[in-house]
Amino acid sequence: MLRFANSYLMLLLWLIPLLVVFYIFAFKAKKRAMAKFGNLDLLNKLSRNTSRRRLFFKISLMLAALLMIIFALSRPQIGTKIEEVKREGIDVIIAIDVSNSMLARDIQPSRLQKAKHEVGSFIDRLRGDRIGLIAFSGVAFVQCPLTLDYGAAKIFLDVLAPDLIPIPGTSLSSAIQKAIETFDQQERKHKALVLITDGEDHEGEVMRLAEEAERQGIIIYCVGIGSPQGEPIPQGELGSAFKKDRSGQVVMTKLDEVTLEKIALQTGGKYFRASSGEVELAKIYDEIAAMEKKKLGSLQFSQFEDRFQYFVAVALLLVLLEFLLPERAKVKQEWRGRFM
Repeated sequence: MLRFANSYLMLLLWLIPLLVVFYIFAFKAKKRAMAKFGNLDLLNKLSRNTSRRRLFFKISLMLAALLMIIFALSRPQIGTKIEEVKREGIDVIIAIDVSNSMLARDIQPSRLQKAKHEVGSFIDRLRGDRIGLIAFSGVAFVQCPLTLDYGAAKIFLDVLAPDLIPIPGTSLSSAIQKAIETFDQQERKHKALVLITDGEDHEGEVMRLAEEAERQGIIIYCVGIGSPQGEPIPQGELGSAFKKDRSGQVVMTKLDEVTLEKIALQTGGKYFRASSGEVELAKIYDEIAAMEKKKLGSLQFSQFEDRFQYFVAVALLLVLLEFLLPERAKVKQEWRGRFM
């Protein structure tokens, strides 16, 4: 199947009919000029060795060459080519808190938006590592399975929002449990979990799951996002009202750094607090880059093969033929007669 990678350049095909119209007007103008210069029949007999047929043929060759050049510039591609890419890296899962508390604006524009921006920058740094995404609030689920397709991972990242999970709350234990299930259970290394949250665990058992992650060879890096002083939770990402409890008091969400530090310490990871300079995930990337790599499954993908060179070759052949073809034809015998 033939396709054109730069299909927008096919608009240049309009040059062909425009040039045809130009040549038609040019020949008519030439004929009028010759008529003013002298008798047309006499001029045609004096220039019998000038072949109009050859002239038209040379013009056709140039137009055909232009057509081939336009096709070549449009990058015609056909068929598929299978390439095998071998990579080395580790498996990285990023668990992002999407609970309502992540809508707090102690970090602009919100904790969640800040987290998504940092994770996007983190994904851009990856070279050969598989990436996966987990979204969690009251429960956790795999938003993006482990993959080498970083573009797809960023698409899944963009749609993260508090309404993605109907069960409210913040369950760090659910996020860790889901990560343990997602990683290869047969391996005891080459695994890293980046936990991004405000750290307010409402479900408990988080340390028991951290110990299980340690046994599975998972290193957990925690990024605390928010402020320990507390911040009201907006009702809706763009709302001006704040969440209140049953007594009518505004609910405050605070960064629980102690829990996050314990989780990281248990698994041999590190804890970082999110900053405006966005250096914490860069530091985590440096930590991960220093870890022992494993050979990941090779990635096979199809790619259309360029075929523009054939059109270029035909265009050069047509130009060469037009150059070698003389415009004047040999007259077999001299004209003899009288001018009327």
